[in-house]
Amino acid sequence: MNIKSSWRVSLSIMVAVFLAYLNAFKGVFQFDDYNVIVDNPVVHSVAGWVNDLGHGIRPVLKLSYMLNWISGWGIFGFHLVNIGLHGANAILVYCLTCKFTDRFIAVENSKSLNVAALLAALLFALHPVQTEAVTYICGRSTSLMTFFYLSSLLVYIAAINRKNAFGYYLFSVFLFLCAVATKEVAITLPAALLLWEGLCGQDNWQKRLKRQAGHWLILLLLAAALLMHSKYLSLLLYGFEERSLYANLLSQINAVMYLISSLFSLNLLNIDPDLPVITQWSFLGIFQLTLLLGLLLIAFQNTTRKPWIGFGILWFFLHLLPTNSFIPRLDVVNERQLYLAGVGIFLSVSFEVHYLSTLLTVHRKYLYSGIGIVLLLLGFYTVMRNHDYRSQIALWEDTAGKSPHKARVLNNLGVAYELEGDTNKAVWAYTRSLQLDAGYTLARDNLQNLTVPVKYAPVHP
Repeated sequence: MNIKSSWRVSLSIMVAVFLAYLNAFKGVFQFDDYNVIVDNPVVHSVAGWVNDLGHGIRPVLKLSYMLNWISGWGIFGFHLVNIGLHGANAILVYCLTCKFTDRFIAVENSKSLNVAALLAALLFALHPVQTEAVTYICGRSTSLMTFFYLSSLLVYIAAINRKNAFGYYLFSVFLFLCAVATKEVAITLPAALLLWEGLCGQDNWQKRLKRQAGHWLILLLLAAALLMHSKYLSLLLYGFEERSLYANLLSQINAVMYLISSLFSLNLLNIDPDLPVITQWSFLGIFQLTLLLGLLLIAFQNTTRKPWIGFGILWFFLHLLPTNSFIPRLDVVNERQLYLAGVGIFLSVSFEVHYLSTLLTVHRKYLYSGIGIVLLLLGFYTVMRNHDYRSQIALWEDTAGKSPHKARVLNNLGVAYELEGDTNKAVWAYTRSLQLDAGYTLARDNLQNLTVPVKYAPVHP
């Protein structure tokens, strides 16, 4: 593909993203935004950020918040960066898919190759499940991490067939460090390199591991540093106070199925889903585990016949490992966990559509028309989901409608009402929260102290 067409594709993707997220600029700071940005002096000045180095976590993420804060652009600037990051990530997905097509699809002209890659990018860009990582301002932890993550992977791929590529590998390692310093789940990158090499590489494993040595060395050093970091270690240990390893594994089977369903339930997206902590096996749990194992079986069966299927499914499960497997978190699941994991699914779908288009001749135009309708629907639901972020009340009323039996949701709705001065509705929400969980001290304290600063339960740690 020539440079001119690359710019046209990139511009088209960015325009599509801004059109879908234009109404996101009306969004306000939401609950967790106050903890990590609005009421956090660490991100209000250069000195605050520097003083936090070595003490806090996620310095690159905090740096981005700090630069936004001191820019003077207000909440508009935060949204502009978030949406721009999402557009950049969609372009990176396009580039990654192009690398995959270079390896596995023999096409007669570059146009058909571009269509396959463009579809993957637009599915990623327009799917409403991405709004939690884009419209919710502190969701930047995921989108910024993804930017560094995919950039590191693409720089690594670009270095493979180059002579004197040491500088490329070093830059890839640097981007990996930036990704982890944005959000710790980026530690999966070396495994993603192995996945890419396993399905797309042509050299022997000795050469592959040699060029990945820097990434694996950094991974070991980062793992040691994170475990020695008292604040981060306390966060890990806190999760095990919430639920046991066994209960978490059972609960995550249901959670992963919920994430898969979120790819299809476009109008049921939920910032605080009411998923139970499961402590024993059930027929439903066994059925769900069977489906997930079936997906893994399909992946391994297609590593050679249809490697894009194998790659997409294995990528999906790999990127859910840090959040949806062994380590208990405050929340059983959040939809933003699909942001990076879903890249594999979108890549696989785009390849299958390309494969189907090669089988069709007369009816190919109907396939493309169907794709266009799907993309328009995704964009429409993204716009509608952005609208829920226009106020704290709007977001938590929507959440309460989807999680009506979750005490934390009703408490957070009560906080939203109270901050807007609607005491009667706040009393109702706090009371309803206590009816759902009589021992929920946060809601009880808020109900008893309506005239003092309120407390909410964070949606994301």
